[in-house]
Amino acid sequence: MNRSKHAGLRQAYALLILCVAAPMACAQTFTTLVTFDGTDGANPGAALVQALDGNLYGTTESGGLSGSLCSVGCGTVFRMTPGGTLTTLYDFCSQSNCADGFEPFFGPLIQGTDGNLYGTTVGGGAYDNGTIFKISLGGTLTTLHSFGFSDGASPYSSLIQASDGNFYGTTFGGGAQFYGTVFKMTPGGTLTTLYSFCAQSGCADGAEPEGALLQANDGNFYGATFSGGTGACSGGCGTVFKITPTGTLTTLHSFAGALTDGQGPIGGLVGPSAGILYGTTYFGGANSAGTIFKITTSGAETVFHNFDGTDGGNPYASLIQASDGSFYGTTQNGGTSGLGTIFAITPAGRLTTLYSFCSQSGCADGGVTRAGLVQDTSGKLYGASTFFGNASGDGTTFSLSVGLRPFVEAVPTSGRVGAAVKILGTNLTGATSVTFNGTAATFTVVSHSLITTTVPAGATTGSVLVTTPGNTLKSNVPFRIP
Repeated sequence: MNRSKHAGLRQAYALLILCVAAPMACAQTFTTLVTFDGTDGANPGAALVQALDGNLYGTTESGGLSGSLCSVGCGTVFRMTPGGTLTTLYDFCSQSNCADGFEPFFGPLIQGTDGNLYGTTVGGGAYDNGTIFKISLGGTLTTLHSFGFSDGASPYSSLIQASDGNFYGTTFGGGAQFYGTVFKMTPGGTLTTLYSFCAQSGCADGAEPEGALLQANDGNFYGATFSGGTGACSGGCGTVFKITPTGTLTTLHSFAGALTDGQGPIGGLVGPSAGILYGTTYFGGANSAGTIFKITTSGAETVFHNFDGTDGGNPYASLIQASDGSFYGTTQNGGTSGLGTIFAITPAGRLTTLYSFCSQSGCADGGVTRAGLVQDTSGKLYGASTFFGNASGDGTTFSLSVGLRPFVEAVPTSGRVGAAVKILGTNLTGATSVTFNGTAATFTVVSHSLITTTVPAGATTGSVLVTTPGNTLKSNVPFRIP
């Protein structure tokens, strides 16, 4: 049997396994929604986020109409309807000396509990080391913090809003040793540096974190650094770490590099199962094309998948776990054309390449994808390709339907009894019941995409369920009662 035929049979078998886990996943529909032209933004490098109004929001690394200091534009914030109608909400470097920041490069926007979106820029601000900002759904931007290098510089990652209501994140550079930081910021913008990397000899504690933090059920934060650690790579192969809310850091794992367990994790971690986290490395692994790994919160690491180029290569962004329980993600390279893929991998570790970019003439569908995916509450996957799409190569947005079930999303995902919670969904009009792990809650249907409620007395950690006239919708992650 020749190699190409064997690879085709292997992919067909993997798709069959995926369809068993998600019965409708065989019906795949890829749709290019927006092709950027530079004036409305260019090179989207971050995942989209679904906001409380049901629309999708994202950023572009460059492009836009403002920013004389940026040769190709300073980047934008945009809103996109699920059908693909795009509106530019904000052009960075609109203020004197780019005080509002520029290049919201890699970190996706996040939905805050106050209804605003929060994000970071790599450059600009008062000291040209990047910023943290909030932006209303109508496009009003407020700079909350300008990094001054001693407290960090170049925040590549997105923020998270933790169970205490504060925001936490990382910077790639700056800090006491110049190799990045972990920080906490209040909603009002008061920032505290919790940790500066490379505090240990040889940067054994890691250096240059790029991905977002994850708050696990134990209340601690988990993340990865691109370099540092005790691996044999020049500058270190990267690490996985745990850090407490007060700043005590523990290195859980140092990657070993090429032909082993990987090198250079860029995306953040996901933690769908208690005590187990999942992530990716950009380099290394058995085929030197990157890996998917899993690691326990105590530090036991296992390679979950080795990319080989044909099934993708060099995953840049974080994974997501969709409503079918499988993980979905993108690779920057590899696939049929070598310009990246969309993939799914079951909890048992069977990977399926769902789409190879540049499958259309002239790469009209985009390619070289740095952005991860988001699952809309309708069940569809949405994402962005960073390059190609047209002659100027400014990138695209897309949707991928694989038959995944609709769900609801709680904002925030944890809270004590009495805490206010917003529930995001699709077709919520006429909802008759909201429960927190079986305990009924009082609620108000605000719109077809939004319900407001409070955590009821007696609620325990578990799924939020919303009953509508046509469906019973389950939350995509368990709601945690601290």
